[in-house]
Amino acid sequence: MARSFDDTTRRNIAELCAAFTRLPSEAVAGLKRAAVAIALTEAEAGGGATFLLTRRAATLRSHAAQWALPGGRCDHGETQAQAALRELHEELGVALDEGDVLGLLDDYPTRSGYLITPVVVWVSTSADLMPNSAEVASVHHVALDDIERENAFSFTTIPESTRRVIRFRHAGQHIHAPTAALIYQFAELLAGRNTRVAELEQPVFAWR
Repeated sequence: MARSFDDTTRRNIAELCAAFTRLPSEAVAGLKRAAVAIALTEAEAGGGATFLLTRRAATLRSHAAQWALPGGRCDHGETQAQAALRELHEELGVALDEGDVLGLLDDYPTRSGYLITPVVVWVSTSADLMPNSAEVASVHHVALDDIERENAFSFTTIPESTRRVIRFRHAGQHIHAPTAALIYQFAELLAGRNTRVAELEQPVFAWR
């Protein structure tokens, strides 16, 4: 049964976030702070709970046309939650405040030089999404049921690393880490498990 987008689901996920034991958040030499939003919202047809996933614009200088959660680099003096909310507004036109934040997951270090903090937020507004075409090629609603399926995630290896590469299958394509790793940890949280993902590898094309 699909998770309804209602106060019960919001409360349940908020409780899971509160119970999640986050690894200590520490600056890592050479890595720049960034934050992304796991933005929970209602399915376009109504009823079920989803999160927002974007396809980055092909004209961007880095990670062009890749799948991503809304987010970006933290500005000076911003908390991770503030950065995620700002980026969500800049990319998709969704205006929230810190009262809509349900919790933070573990930081994920990327090969391209960022330390990403996933921020779980509840999008209670019913306003239409307004994607910024300079940054976002398309925006997608992914049902929570889709990431809770037994075969939603798979793992493979690459010659360049001894670490497992994680993949999330969506819309007939494989979405890789860092995005897949962050979604995987959120799926594990929904199942009541504290699963670490920092050691999950990214494909070589995401290292740059």
